[in-house]
Amino acid sequence: MLKKILLASAALMIASGAASAKDLKSIGISLGSLGNPFFIALSKGAEAEAKKTNPNVKVQTVGYDYDLGKQVTQIDNFIASGVDLILLNPGDPKALKPAIAKAQKAGIIVVAVDTYADGADAAVTTDNIQAGQIACQYIVDKLNAKGDVIIENGPQVSSVIDRVVGCKKAFGAASGLKILSSDQDAKGSRDGGLSVMQSLLTRFQKVDAIFAINDPQAIGSNLAAKQQNRSNIIITSVDGAPDIEAALKDANSPMIQASASQDPYLMARKAVQVGVDILSGKKPAELVTLIPPTLVTRDNVKDYKGWQAVRAD
Repeated sequence: MLKKILLASAALMIASGAASAKDLKSIGISLGSLGNPFFIALSKGAEAEAKKTNPNVKVQTVGYDYDLGKQVTQIDNFIASGVDLILLNPGDPKALKPAIAKAQKAGIIVVAVDTYADGADAAVTTDNIQAGQIACQYIVDKLNAKGDVIIENGPQVSSVIDRVVGCKKAFGAASGLKILSSDQDAKGSRDGGLSVMQSLLTRFQKVDAIFAINDPQAIGSNLAAKQQNRSNIIITSVDGAPDIEAALKDANSPMIQASASQDPYLMARKAVQVGVDILSGKKPAELVTLIPPTLVTRDNVKDYKGWQAVRAD
């Protein structure tokens, strides 16, 4: 369904041909929070690529602080200021559809990043199925395909759903693994991971491994295990955030063993490239571009170029 929606949007743009081709003179970027290192890296990547396209491009970057009404207002402001391209990390993939349509009616290209958005001209996101799969395959390999495991779920957005699908694909191929729980929502937060894992570790006396849908939940789960004097539990997750990078280097956090890393800087650069292609009247190579994740472990974290690394463009 997503691809059909994006295909229809792209077809409308491409049908107008070269006559509608535009240069990138102004870009509006609306992100979850400018206090989050993920979105800081995303912002830097978008600005670097935009200025590579046009050194004089005007870049407006704002955070909507997870307030959907605020993001709608930001889109209206972008329209009023006459931007050519909007890069959007959607607060709600479905609820923003009218605002996206309004921007498109004004001749603005809208590209969603990190999470899909209904009606967007294109989307660029991490391959979250692959991220969940490689994080859980690590567990399978470490346990020699035998043991009791937990999938610590999260908010039911597309990225989380895909990560769990990928994890279950890896676990499902190992007949010796037993999934003790896979439906508990830890809210994507450290506190949620702590609370949910406290309950699950009380309920299950034998747990060999935990897959958390993101790094904050993994860190909270690690704390819960420590508080209950549980050890020898393998914890993996998805993100590759600065906190998990530090944990993977910390000898006092041996249970945290791997994270399938996202690359927000690269994701944003690709999103701008896709937007510029559409502005130029060119059909994007893919309507939904998936960025492959990389598994970061305690063994290779020293070589990991994380979210806060200085990038040479």
